[in-house]
This record gives sequence, structure tokens and C-alpha cells, in this order.
Amino acid sequence: MKLSRFLQNIVPFPADELEDIVSYFERETVYKNVPLVKGGQVCSKLYLVEEGVGRSYYLKEDGKEITQWFFVEGQFMSSIESFFQQNPSLYYLEMLEDSVLYSITRENLDLLFARYHNMEKLGRLLSTEMLTRVVNKLNAIQFQTARERYDYMLNEYPNIVNRVPLGNIASYLGMTQETLSRIRKTESRNKS
Repeated sequence: MKLSRFLQNIVPFPADELEDIVSYFERETVYKNVPLVKGGQVCSKLYLVEEGVGRSYYLKEDGKEITQWFFVEGQFMSSIESFFQQNPSLYYLEMLEDSVLYSITRENLDLLFARYHNMEKLGRLLSTEMLTRVVNKLNAIQFQTARERYDYMLNEYPNIVNRVPLGNIASYLGMTQETLSRIRKTESRNKS
């Protein structure tokens, strides 16, 4: 999704504002498995995914990767607490496919928030959406069965199972790969 169209779908920016705002974003091509941010680094950019799929994850003490979020086309991607607080990130960010992203620095985003009321509105709406996603995921992990969590993920990220390694999906859902395989096998039998 093109940046200007994405922004217009959220807030109806006047054309001159939109042109100026878009000029602060950089279009980047990022290759599969290349880290955008490593744990311990400060996340200096906020990304919008135009094409591709990414994830944030952390490493357990034993080195096992645990996926926190997936990011697909039309979604902002960052290590949010690191980006806004400018603290070292607890998370790694990487693209799982060759991807095209738009990026903006914290300084430029703050400048646009100060310059345009509509950008503040965009920030508020996106923050509300993000908080809702966090609460929904937390509720899914705390109150839903493994099958319900899988269905929740498919609703949140249609076609993700065709784009992302199953190990990443299992860790995102808080289950083993064996449990995920059983759920998927039951699903395919039910479709037959």
C-alpha cells in the first residue's frame, strides 16, 4: 500500500500537508532475514510495511526466539518502547520476506506532530489501534484455548501461515510446534 494512500485512509489530509509529510519518509528495500534492529540497540526508525512481512522477537536465556508480533502490509513496525523512549530495545526486528518499507526517524515524526494537527490525530488513532491489538493478544493468551488463539491469529493476519515459518507462528501463539501441527491437521481434515 502506498504511503500517501495509507495516511489518507486514516486521516483526510489536505494535499499540501500530505505532500510535505510524505517527503519526510524514506522508501527502503530490505532483504529477508536482515535485522532492522537488534536487541540492545536503540530503535531509531518507525517503519510502514508497503510489501512484505516482518516480525519482532526476543531471545530467551537459552537462545530460543519468541515472536512478539508480525507486521504485514499497511501496518507500522517498530520496537515501540525503544523508538519513543530512545532506550535500548528488548526486541529484534526483521523482515521474513524481501520487503519494501517507508521509514521515518523519531526527530522527523516529532517535527510533523508539532507542525500538523492531523499528524497528532493520526498518532492518536494509531496508538489506540495498537493498544487494542496488545489487549486483544493478551486476552487471547490468557483466556483462549490453543485452537482459539490460532483462529484469532488467522483473523488478525490472513494468509500468514503461507508466508511465515511455523516455528515463528508457534512461538507467537505461545504453543509448541507439535500443538500447532495438530491444530492445522484438524483444520485441514475439517475442510475436506
